[in-house]
Amino acid sequence: MSKEIIAICPGSFDPVTYGHLDIITRASGMFGKVIVVVAGNTSKNCSFLPEERVEMIKKCIPDLKNVEVVHYSGLLADYAAEVGATAIIKGLRAMSDFEYEFQMALTNKKLNPNVETLFLTTKAENMYLSSSMVKQIALMGGDISSFVPEVIKQDIIDRIKK
Repeated sequence: MSKEIIAICPGSFDPVTYGHLDIITRASGMFGKVIVVVAGNTSKNCSFLPEERVEMIKKCIPDLKNVEVVHYSGLLADYAAEVGATAIIKGLRAMSDFEYEFQMALTNKKLNPNVETLFLTTKAENMYLSSSMVKQIALMGGDISSFVPEVIKQDIIDRIKK
Protein backbone atom coordinates (compact mmCIF):
# COMPACT_ATOMS: atom_id res chain seq x y z
CA MET A 1 0.00 0.00 0.00
CA SER A 2 1.13 3.51 -0.65
CA LYS A 3 1.75 6.00 2.10
CA GLU A 4 0.53 8.66 -0.38
CA ILE A 5 -3.01 7.30 -0.57
CA ILE A 6 -5.88 8.78 1.41
CA ALA A 7 -8.22 6.08 2.68
CA ILE A 8 -11.59 6.45 4.33
CA CYS A 9 -12.89 4.04 6.92
CA PRO A 10 -16.67 4.47 7.24
CA GLY A 11 -19.08 3.10 9.78
CA SER A 12 -21.79 3.97 12.25
CA PHE A 13 -19.53 3.21 15.26
CA ASP A 14 -22.47 3.20 17.68
CA PRO A 15 -20.39 2.72 19.81
CA VAL A 16 -16.85 2.09 18.58
CA THR A 17 -15.51 -1.32 19.67
CA TYR A 18 -12.15 -3.04 19.76
CA GLY A 19 -13.08 -4.61 16.41
CA HIS A 20 -13.49 -1.19 14.80
CA LEU A 21 -10.30 0.08 16.42
CA ASP A 22 -8.35 -2.92 15.11
CA ILE A 23 -9.38 -2.09 11.53
CA ILE A 24 -8.66 1.65 11.99
CA THR A 25 -5.23 0.96 13.52
CA ARG A 26 -4.22 -1.48 10.80
CA ALA A 27 -5.40 0.90 8.07
CA SER A 28 -3.37 3.73 9.62
CA GLY A 29 -0.24 1.64 9.15
CA MET A 30 -1.03 1.05 5.49
CA PHE A 31 -1.99 4.53 4.29
CA GLY A 32 -0.60 8.03 4.59
CA LYS A 33 -3.90 9.37 5.83
CA VAL A 34 -7.01 7.62 7.10
CA ILE A 35 -10.26 9.49 7.56
CA VAL A 36 -12.68 7.68 9.83
CA VAL A 37 -16.13 8.68 8.62
CA VAL A 38 -18.93 8.44 11.13
CA ALA A 39 -21.63 7.92 8.57
CA GLY A 40 -25.26 8.87 8.73
CA ASN A 41 -27.29 5.67 8.38
CA THR A 42 -31.05 6.12 8.15
CA SER A 43 -31.64 2.37 8.61
CA LYS A 44 -30.08 2.36 12.08
CA ASN A 45 -31.53 3.77 15.28
CA CYS A 46 -28.34 5.05 16.92
CA SER A 47 -27.85 5.49 20.65
CA PHE A 48 -25.25 8.23 20.27
CA LEU A 49 -25.33 11.43 18.23
CA PRO A 50 -22.81 11.55 15.37
CA GLU A 51 -20.75 14.20 17.19
CA GLU A 52 -20.61 11.97 20.29
CA ARG A 53 -19.40 9.03 18.21
CA VAL A 54 -16.72 11.22 16.62
CA GLU A 55 -15.49 12.25 20.09
CA MET A 56 -15.52 8.67 21.39
CA ILE A 57 -13.34 7.51 18.51
CA LYS A 58 -10.94 10.43 19.01
CA LYS A 59 -10.60 9.49 22.71
CA CYS A 60 -9.63 5.95 21.67
CA ILE A 61 -6.94 6.80 19.09
CA PRO A 62 -4.87 9.73 20.39
CA ASP A 63 -1.62 8.12 19.17
CA LEU A 64 -2.72 7.62 15.57
CA LYS A 65 -1.45 10.91 14.16
CA ASN A 66 -2.40 10.17 10.54
CA VAL A 67 -6.06 9.48 11.41
CA GLU A 68 -8.78 12.12 11.24
CA VAL A 69 -12.34 11.52 12.46
CA VAL A 70 -15.30 13.29 10.86
CA HIS A 71 -19.06 13.03 10.53
CA TYR A 72 -20.60 12.92 7.06
CA SER A 73 -24.20 12.26 6.15
CA GLY A 74 -24.05 12.22 2.36
CA LEU A 75 -22.97 9.59 -0.13
CA LEU A 76 -19.63 7.99 0.74
CA ALA A 77 -18.56 8.04 -2.93
CA ASP A 78 -19.11 11.82 -2.98
CA TYR A 79 -17.12 12.29 0.22
CA ALA A 80 -14.25 10.24 -1.21
CA ALA A 81 -14.17 12.55 -4.24
CA GLU A 82 -14.32 15.67 -2.03
CA VAL A 83 -11.25 14.67 0.00
CA GLY A 84 -9.33 12.91 -2.76
CA ALA A 85 -9.58 9.47 -1.16
CA THR A 86 -8.97 6.54 -3.49
CA ALA A 87 -9.54 3.74 -0.99
CA ILE A 88 -12.45 2.74 1.23
CA ILE A 89 -11.52 0.37 4.04
CA LYS A 90 -14.19 -1.98 5.34
CA GLY A 91 -13.85 -4.54 8.10
CA LEU A 92 -15.37 -7.97 7.71
CA ARG A 93 -16.32 -10.32 10.53
CA ALA A 94 -18.07 -13.13 8.66
CA MET A 95 -19.46 -14.12 5.28
CA SER A 96 -22.75 -12.48 6.24
CA ASP A 97 -20.94 -9.11 6.29
CA PHE A 98 -19.40 -9.75 2.88
CA GLU A 99 -22.61 -9.88 0.85
CA TYR A 100 -23.79 -6.43 1.97
CA GLU A 101 -20.31 -4.88 1.85
CA PHE A 102 -19.64 -6.30 -1.63
CA GLN A 103 -22.88 -4.72 -2.88
CA MET A 104 -21.85 -1.38 -1.33
CA ALA A 105 -18.37 -1.64 -2.88
CA LEU A 106 -19.83 -2.12 -6.35
CA THR A 107 -22.25 0.77 -5.82
CA ASN A 108 -19.49 3.09 -4.63
CA LYS A 109 -17.32 2.11 -7.60
CA LYS A 110 -20.20 2.92 -9.97
CA LEU A 111 -20.74 6.30 -8.29
CA ASN A 112 -17.03 7.10 -8.07
CA PRO A 113 -14.79 5.13 -10.48
CA ASN A 114 -11.67 6.54 -8.76
CA VAL A 115 -12.29 4.73 -5.47
CA GLU A 116 -11.50 1.11 -4.61
CA THR A 117 -12.92 -0.77 -1.63
CA LEU A 118 -10.50 -2.92 0.34
CA PHE A 119 -11.69 -5.47 2.87
CA LEU A 120 -9.77 -6.25 6.05
CA THR A 121 -10.80 -9.26 8.05
CA THR A 122 -11.05 -8.71 11.75
CA LYS A 123 -8.88 -10.58 14.19
CA ALA A 124 -10.40 -13.88 15.32
CA GLU A 125 -11.01 -12.57 18.83
CA ASN A 126 -13.28 -9.83 17.41
CA MET A 127 -15.29 -11.91 14.92
CA TYR A 128 -18.37 -12.06 17.13
CA LEU A 129 -18.17 -8.48 18.35
CA SER A 130 -20.72 -5.87 17.32
CA SER A 131 -21.88 -2.51 18.61
CA SER A 132 -25.36 -3.96 19.09
CA MET A 133 -23.97 -6.71 21.29
CA VAL A 134 -22.03 -4.19 23.40
CA LYS A 135 -25.19 -2.12 23.92
CA GLN A 136 -27.22 -5.22 24.86
CA ILE A 137 -24.63 -6.37 27.40
CA ALA A 138 -24.42 -2.86 28.90
CA LEU A 139 -28.21 -2.66 29.11
CA MET A 140 -28.32 -5.95 31.03
CA GLY A 141 -25.60 -4.76 33.44
CA GLY A 142 -22.86 -6.97 32.01
CA ASP A 143 -19.17 -6.13 31.87
CA ILE A 144 -18.19 -4.55 28.53
CA SER A 145 -14.51 -4.08 29.48
CA SER A 146 -13.22 -6.63 27.00
CA PHE A 147 -15.20 -5.10 24.12
CA VAL A 148 -14.50 -1.35 24.37
CA PRO A 149 -11.64 0.82 25.66
CA GLU A 150 -11.81 1.94 29.28
CA VAL A 151 -11.74 5.59 28.16
CA ILE A 152 -15.28 5.28 26.71
CA LYS A 153 -16.75 2.44 28.78
CA GLN A 154 -18.58 4.65 31.28
CA ASP A 155 -19.93 6.91 28.52
CA ILE A 156 -21.55 3.86 26.95
CA ILE A 157 -22.94 2.52 30.21
CA ASP A 158 -24.37 5.91 31.18
CA ARG A 159 -26.11 6.35 27.82
CA ILE A 160 -27.50 2.84 27.58
CA LYS A 161 -28.82 2.89 31.14
CA LYS A 162 -30.85 6.09 30.45
